[in-house]
Amino acid sequence: MASAVKQAALANIAAADIKSFTEHLQKSKRIVALLGAGLSASSGLPTFRGAGGLWRSFDASSLATPEAFESNPGLVWQFYSYRRHMALGVEPNKAHYALAELSRRKENFITLSQNVDGLSPRAQHPPGQLHLLHGSLFNIKCNEFYCNYTRENDFTDPIVPALEIPKKGLNLPASRANEVDITDVANPVPELGVADLPQCPKCGGLLRPGVVWFGEPLPGDTIKAVDDWFDEGQIDLMLVIGTSSKVYPAAEYTDTARQAGARVAVINMDPNDKPRQGLKQRDWFFQGDAAVIVPELLKGVIGDI
Repeated sequence: MASAVKQAALANIAAADIKSFTEHLQKSKRIVALLGAGLSASSGLPTFRGAGGLWRSFDASSLATPEAFESNPGLVWQFYSYRRHMALGVEPNKAHYALAELSRRKENFITLSQNVDGLSPRAQHPPGQLHLLHGSLFNIKCNEFYCNYTRENDFTDPIVPALEIPKKGLNLPASRANEVDITDVANPVPELGVADLPQCPKCGGLLRPGVVWFGEPLPGDTIKAVDDWFDEGQIDLMLVIGTSSKVYPAAEYTDTARQAGARVAVINMDPNDKPRQGLKQRDWFFQGDAAVIVPELLKGVIGDI
């Protein structure tokens, strides 16, 4: 069955395109990958992207702001506790593992991830070659401007007892009594006070998720490391996986890689999700599931995953 699914996913990809990509990958020395939510789609995670992206009855994007956290930290923490729980309930897919292996085979390969789901680190992607542009659901930091407390890779679920995911109602049979409520908007969201939420052990302030919210700058040390890598010279190949690469700074990285000589390979389910400047004659577009296509494209260097 798995083989049939793979063959179906690759059926519309020209063998000549795979061959030319493989030949270029094998001789490429400096490679960069830009990852988006489409990479994790096969792992089963909701993305909450775009219009209609709802968590219960709330517009998910409206909860991803400093203002939302200031006005209702209990609600925002419950949203992120749900996302943490969902991410911990799935596994990295073969594309995550393939990219991690490529990093081990190509020392001058860096990955820029817009994902916060923790799946690339859990696939043992070498941390020195993985740059999390938007932070991580599993990093925690103090919300007080004067405090520099941070905690990385905290996979506790729930992070505090009050943030345990609410269960379904009493009508379920006993065998299903512990199923997590992921769709029942009738199950009210509890009103939590500051005392119920994660507290900073250093200053006693309120902790917050270590993600980049709308209106916040990307992490300065991460951006500097990426910019320094780009400034080192010729780039041979850029992989754009599961993202449209049309929103800055993602679009800027694709443009910069092109200017440094890179050929671009896009892997995406949506044929309309192409870089802002479109595809050039020597680029590739591979339509389909990244979990199937990426391992196949990288096989010429990493072997079978």
